[in-house]
Amino acid sequence: MTSTTSVSVNFKRNEMVILGSEYAGEMKKGIFTVMHYLMPKAGVLSLHSSANEGPDGDVSLFFGLSGTGKTTLSADPKRLLIGDDEHCWSDDGIFNIEGGCYAKCIDLSAEKEPDIFNAIRFGAILENVVLDEETRQVDYSDDFLTENTRCAYPIYHIPNAKIPCMGSHPKNIILLTCDAFGVLPPVSKLTAEQAMYHFISGYTTKVPGTEDGILEPQATFSACFGAPFLVLHPQRYATMLAQKMSEHKADAWLINTGWIGGSAATAKRCPLKYTRAILDAIHSGELAQAEYEDLAIFGLRIPKAVTGVPSELLNPKTAWQGTPEEFDASLRNVGQMFVENFKTYEDEAAPETLAAGPKL
Repeated sequence: MTSTTSVSVNFKRNEMVILGSEYAGEMKKGIFTVMHYLMPKAGVLSLHSSANEGPDGDVSLFFGLSGTGKTTLSADPKRLLIGDDEHCWSDDGIFNIEGGCYAKCIDLSAEKEPDIFNAIRFGAILENVVLDEETRQVDYSDDFLTENTRCAYPIYHIPNAKIPCMGSHPKNIILLTCDAFGVLPPVSKLTAEQAMYHFISGYTTKVPGTEDGILEPQATFSACFGAPFLVLHPQRYATMLAQKMSEHKADAWLINTGWIGGSAATAKRCPLKYTRAILDAIHSGELAQAEYEDLAIFGLRIPKAVTGVPSELLNPKTAWQGTPEEFDASLRNVGQMFVENFKTYEDEAAPETLAAGPKL
């Protein structure tokens, strides 16, 4: 072993050993890794995603790394929550691997996250939180032990949870990113090939508060939005995703919950109300019928209008507060980062996946 912390899985003996960690999430993540090995053998796609279901039974899958809004956006009062983190897509639809949720607790309040706050009651387990010595109440703002304070609670602690945690074949595949460079549109429609490319890329930017030691936004890539759990080549999972999307006629979308009009240093992050309006337009079918224009280099299709969202914000080039030359340079810079990252997967990537990347 190369560190005092080690998580080892023996697939032959069906054993997992966790040493030196004070993060209980290693248990669920270890099992998730095992599912990424076993499920594809049975033709079932394991996914690091959240999922919810609309009143008409339409299911949406949400992919995204820390800080992109995956948990917040999948918790929609108009839709039932199937699960917030780990799912499988089989020939019969999707199902939640877990029977509960594992929520971050840092700075938790009843005002900001009422569903999670109220889910912390008898039957829930709090991890690495600090109690007030006088009142014995939890101080959710205290990060003395770690910023990664957690709570595990059963799914039925969420009022709008769907039980059992299963759903039909997804209608919408939503890839979330938090772009700190401000060059990706708030929403774009993806082809199946682009969906594979961006699924394998798993792009976002780490922002302060999502990981210890992150003080400035940093670009990061995590294959299939869950690189630590992958056992097979990412293209294997991406191909299965594209096949299931084609078979069940699912649409794919890239939603940027990051900055609009410039980088994180000069602009503001996309308001949550606009992102929710975009999701409403996806779920209502509005965006499936929208008129689109293309974004250079990435070839992303941007809707010209979305109900509830100012049209001038939809195209990042027109929303850019600097010069057109500055935008083009930043867009090319992000595109170059995608290309450099994807070199890791080029040898086994499908030609159509490679062709869906940025054109520099």
